[in-house]
Amino acid sequence: MSQNVRRQIWLVCAILALDAVVSQKPEDGPYRGKYIGKFNSYHHQASGDVYAVDEYTFLLTGFNYDGNGVDTFFWSGASNRPGPQGFIVPDEFGKTNILERYFNKDFTLRLPDNKKITEVKWLAIYDLNSQNNFADVYIPEDFEPPVPQKGASLSRNNQGVGSEGIDILDSKTIRIQEFSYNGKGSQVHFWVGVGPSPSSKGSKVPDEMGYLDPIRAYDKETITLELPGDMTIFDIDWFSVYDVQTKEDLGSILISDDLNVPPSLVKVTQHADSLPNCRQLHKDYRMSWEVFGPQITIQLAGNVHEDEYMAFGLSGSDSKSQMQNADVVVTYIEGHQGYAVDYDVSSLAPCVQVLGENKGVCRDDVVGGQDSFQLHTFSRENGINTITFRRMLISPDKNDKEFLLDRSMYIIWAIGRLDSNNEPTYHDIYPKRDIMIAFNTSEPVNDCFSFTRSEANLKDVWEKSQIFDRSIRSFSATLGPAGGKRGYQGITGHVSNGLAWYINGLLVPELWLRRGLTYSFKVRGGNNPHSPEFYHPFVITDEPRGGFDRLSDAKQSEIRVLAGVEFTRRGRPKPTAAGPLCLARHPDNQDRRLDDNFATFKKFNRTLKWSCESGDPATLEITPNSSWPDVVYYNSFTHANMGWKIHIVDSYSASARSGVASILRLDAALVTATILMSLLGGLVSGVWSSARRL
Repeated sequence: MSQNVRRQIWLVCAILALDAVVSQKPEDGPYRGKYIGKFNSYHHQASGDVYAVDEYTFLLTGFNYDGNGVDTFFWSGASNRPGPQGFIVPDEFGKTNILERYFNKDFTLRLPDNKKITEVKWLAIYDLNSQNNFADVYIPEDFEPPVPQKGASLSRNNQGVGSEGIDILDSKTIRIQEFSYNGKGSQVHFWVGVGPSPSSKGSKVPDEMGYLDPIRAYDKETITLELPGDMTIFDIDWFSVYDVQTKEDLGSILISDDLNVPPSLVKVTQHADSLPNCRQLHKDYRMSWEVFGPQITIQLAGNVHEDEYMAFGLSGSDSKSQMQNADVVVTYIEGHQGYAVDYDVSSLAPCVQVLGENKGVCRDDVVGGQDSFQLHTFSRENGINTITFRRMLISPDKNDKEFLLDRSMYIIWAIGRLDSNNEPTYHDIYPKRDIMIAFNTSEPVNDCFSFTRSEANLKDVWEKSQIFDRSIRSFSATLGPAGGKRGYQGITGHVSNGLAWYINGLLVPELWLRRGLTYSFKVRGGNNPHSPEFYHPFVITDEPRGGFDRLSDAKQSEIRVLAGVEFTRRGRPKPTAAGPLCLARHPDNQDRRLDDNFATFKKFNRTLKWSCESGDPATLEITPNSSWPDVVYYNSFTHANMGWKIHIVDSYSASARSGVASILRLDAALVTATILMSLLGGLVSGVWSSARRL
């Protein structure tokens, strides 16, 4: 055989071998990173595919190993071939235990000591006892593992849109550095699509909080966006800040076709709708519907926790989305039972009795109506609640609103936590812009996408304040916003109704009082019993949640009231410490959904505006004695979950020895001056007569 023939045969074999290697690369399924290759299998059925997720991490897919090795580990090194010169790679749990059996498993391995994939030549399944290599895969020369990619910046234009660089962090995540936009457009969205340049043929990207509403104003903020559903960076050609109404590109960048970025760790969950029409209201919430005859069938699906509710309803106004006077259904799943409960919203407060009538967010059957929604199906799978229910378009209940078919209607929606009585509390997720839906459609409408879930980076709770000062005998009790998940909820672990007590200017601090001494509370929580929102007499009980007036007689009998309530001859509770309202609230241009962005309560508190009614505060004097428990609670007489702990001690030194590590001494003069300034302002301008809801 001639030398030329040998060369041709060798070339053909090489091409066939190369084709075989290329064909081994899986092309189907989600993006997993940069493909390295298949394990070369030698013993014990060790096999699988290997990818590089980033500079430090391997992804093994479909990995198998029979577990019969004596002293077997994941093993890597920089020598030419696997051998004793190497190091153990911790398993998927970060452990260096002897490997057990694997069957078709997918998992990641991170190289130890911040070693990089480019610093090793192979990954193996290696037995140290027999020095036998069961399987290996080699890192190609000049291999470039996936890394976040830096992109161009958004150039500033007449809408104030601009940024520093835009980073593609992984296959689904975009970070915009120092982003600015004046917020004046009525239909401006983060927008992506295909084609040579941004156009109206694109789709919305949820903002950094998951909302699909038109975006708010930004002032040099660094934000992180997640592409919706199963969309990845490889599915789009451009990213834009786009005005859908005027079809104007306010700033954009082009996306390269060959980005070598890490795969996203976001879990995508497909969710099929059983109804023909679907509207994505939030990244984690969608509403589907169908009108048939005189009925409407509605399905709510949400990526929610087990103790959360999903609410949906018709607006209380014909000209905007408004919670006040809305007709709402509240849905949730408890154990093996689903619920779709009809609610009436007469005011923005929990349901309370005002002069013998129930006001606030009350069930229809509590305010003389009827529950008009009929539960059809419910399920909870992969963290997603799906609840389907029906209602007549024209309800026999006079308090219910009609579903109109001749025009679009303003709607409202919310996600929040349930309290201990499975009643809805102040919502955490809700829209800030008007939303309209046309329930009567000639053709099905559907803008819904798959749910996604990632490991949430929980922000630290704000500092838990304590007033531990033997010289303080008087406390100022006013009201203010609860401060989101880092505020009242994080400090106490309780759900919030939106308001909380501020004691001497601090958000629900723990108080330390000594038995035998007399203390006074100057209360400014509202003294108008006609107000379901701003009537909060101050009480002290042995029960942590408060809202004594809302409880049944049986529940009230189980609670010891220590101060703030006296009982009539008929045995009915009557509050004694209701003073004029002094309220801290957000400025008009501050979105309370952003409360968690404040690093500390101190920074949050500086943004609040105080408004105080004229008049002397109510005074509640207490003298804790030996009959008082070691821990009691201050709260509101009318609403639950607004206060926190009072520690009752025999001596301050004893309590200090029992574990109080840090003592907070309060500058009471500064707090008093703040409230006095608000009072003087109230005297000049007149009594503040209508407090707006936070």
